[in-house]
Amino acid sequence: MDTKKIETLDVALMRASKKIKVLQALQWPLGAEEKFLETWHRGNPTLPEITLERHDYDDSISTLEDIESRCDLDDPVEKFLAETAQSYGYAARMLSAVGTPDFTTYATKIYGRPDTVYKLQGMSAVDGANFFLEVTDALLGNVNLPPTPTDISADDFAGWLKAEVDEFFDKDTVEVVVDKRLSSKALAGASRIRVRGSALFSQLDKDQLLFHEAYVHTATVLNGQKQANLKSLSLGAPRTTRTQEGLAVMAELMTNAMDINRLRRIALRVLAVKQALDGANFIEVFKFFLDAGQSEEESVRSAQRIFRGGDMKGGIVFTKDAVYLQGLIEVHTFMRVAIRDNRPDLIRNLFAGRLTMGDALRLAPHFESGWLYPPTYLPVWASDLRRLAATMAYSAFVSHIKLERVYLERAIEFEEELKATQPAPSR
Repeated sequence: MDTKKIETLDVALMRASKKIKVLQALQWPLGAEEKFLETWHRGNPTLPEITLERHDYDDSISTLEDIESRCDLDDPVEKFLAETAQSYGYAARMLSAVGTPDFTTYATKIYGRPDTVYKLQGMSAVDGANFFLEVTDALLGNVNLPPTPTDISADDFAGWLKAEVDEFFDKDTVEVVVDKRLSSKALAGASRIRVRGSALFSQLDKDQLLFHEAYVHTATVLNGQKQANLKSLSLGAPRTTRTQEGLAVMAELMTNAMDINRLRRIALRVLAVKQALDGANFIEVFKFFLDAGQSEEESVRSAQRIFRGGDMKGGIVFTKDAVYLQGLIEVHTFMRVAIRDNRPDLIRNLFAGRLTMGDALRLAPHFESGWLYPPTYLPVWASDLRRLAATMAYSAFVSHIKLERVYLERAIEFEEELKATQPAPSR
């Protein structure tokens, strides 16, 4: 390993990536969603007219291409640097092509398509989304599932979250700020977590956003910053998005923070991305979310997430929202196999910075040697490998049970069958 070369490339990559901030560049102007809802309430909805500024990324792209060309792909560290540089190059080209077909071309290079069938899984994110919606459809409106009250203000939520992150990130300072421009309920960085000012939060939101945003997204950036030999592990590189979001959604499941509405939101976004790719316009996608039970405000924000940087008429969209479900499936499978193959260290490696699952495997020897550091911040559910192993082992077992052959009355039948097989008591 040429450590001097790696250090040079690492520093160059950190500098070249600084200007490329995808979500910031695609942010809609304040009040755009409200303006659309005004036309909706008047009974004459019109497509939002959004003009995003295009920036010149030519210098950054040139530098990133140079970094990529200088990397030896046979070396796992240099391969990480090359692929990270390439993904930032794709992101720069995507942002340079806002509103054009090339925007979606590069978006799908980075985030993939929701209808891609993965060879080993034999299914796509669309298939997974349809399954979850089918399973949960019957539960909606069930009197046995009480509604979740949403009555916590953004200021109160931010105050609670600040206390939690201060306790967890005891070696760093993480701000929590209220941001009225935010489209999602919360967005995490290394030193700051933003909370949407117009949102109301529930008790479930507390755990979901704490475990998802703070204990995964913020934690992995801070852990990456503490890497002395590979600082670019702290970069939120576009290529790591699927693993990052999969890990974050997995955290919600492992901590019982996931609820039925959150699961459905993730599934609905996958189908909405597919519809928009197939030509559905902004209004049609908005109606899709509305018909699925979301409020008008959440429906317009959900549609906005998909059309940011795209064409409101459809066909040109931002495909990032399709990665949450696919990432969850991949991360869950990766963890199961890591436990099966007695490699729990690979799970820990995923938190040591912003990595893909492939990175965690390829860079494992460097973690073992101490050249790369283990994570400083690791959520409890991922740090107690004995409990995690039990959960993954049980998950692997129950996946073999075919529910289509099982019905509720079978519980009574099973008891009767069991009695019939027992010997009669002696007299």
